[in-house]
Amino acid sequence: MSEYRRLREHHTILDICRTPDLATEVTLQPLKRIEVDAAILFSDLLIPLEPMGIPFDFVAGEGPSIDQPLRSEADLARVRRFEPREALGYVLDAIRQIKQELGGKLPLIGFAGAPFTLASYAIEGGHSNSFAHTKALMYGAPDAWHRFCDLVADVIGEYLVAQVEAGVDVVQVFDSWVGVLSAADYREFILPHSRRIFDRIATTGVPTIHFGVGTSAILPELRAAGGDVIGADWRTPLDEAWMRIGYDRGIQGNLDPTLLLGPVDRMLSAADEVITRAGGRAGHIFNLGHGILPSTPVEHVQALARFVHQRTRS
Repeated sequence: MSEYRRLREHHTILDICRTPDLATEVTLQPLKRIEVDAAILFSDLLIPLEPMGIPFDFVAGEGPSIDQPLRSEADLARVRRFEPREALGYVLDAIRQIKQELGGKLPLIGFAGAPFTLASYAIEGGHSNSFAHTKALMYGAPDAWHRFCDLVADVIGEYLVAQVEAGVDVVQVFDSWVGVLSAADYREFILPHSRRIFDRIATTGVPTIHFGVGTSAILPELRAAGGDVIGADWRTPLDEAWMRIGYDRGIQGNLDPTLLLGPVDRMLSAADEVITRAGGRAGHIFNLGHGILPSTPVEHVQALARFVHQRTRS
């Protein structure tokens, strides 16, 4: 959005995340131009890393970069536990401010990163295609891995509870890169830690969403780890994904975000197929199968939101 790009000419992503007034402004920007059904907190998955003793920054054109990646058992052992209400108080202040601005008109979704995704960023030093360093530590030092992920899960669970205390209506746990794991590896190395997070959030009573990318092989495992709603990306047809997840859970998804770069009629046809596959069953949150791409025309997003509302109200 042009409004966001103008803001970014003067502020970094981290500046916006750490400044409640700016985070509030960016959170509200889409609501003024797109018929969305909820606001999503503007923040970043990696925000909790710095108070853990894992500083990072964003490199133009490359994404997040960790100053000193964790590459050994000793590195994992040095990671610090912290109190999110103190170290990440600026996020909570933004939530309170956003809720006041929303005035009860729309719900606010808060979020945080899941253990595997946060671990992979911290260990790889940024994005990776093979996740070789992460898997090498996971396989080679399983005890250290589990201690580290326990710490991450405790911190993230408490961070999400703090977001609920500040006013968010729903929380979403993002495991963006967990699709690189097999079902067996997920069960052994990740499921207990993600479940630890969802068990902690369950004490708040708010709805929860569990989202991952490339997770067609582990959808039942994601469900087992927790979440009232399980995200599905575009690689699996929505009805097939929902059947594998179980109809006693909601589903979020699952339009391919690159469709928003093409002709509007093709985008809307694909959206219609997603809705058709949902079959009118309660519990479907229409959404993209992953994040929106920066080059997406705002007009296409507006057209998509209008179409979904018209199609589902008929």
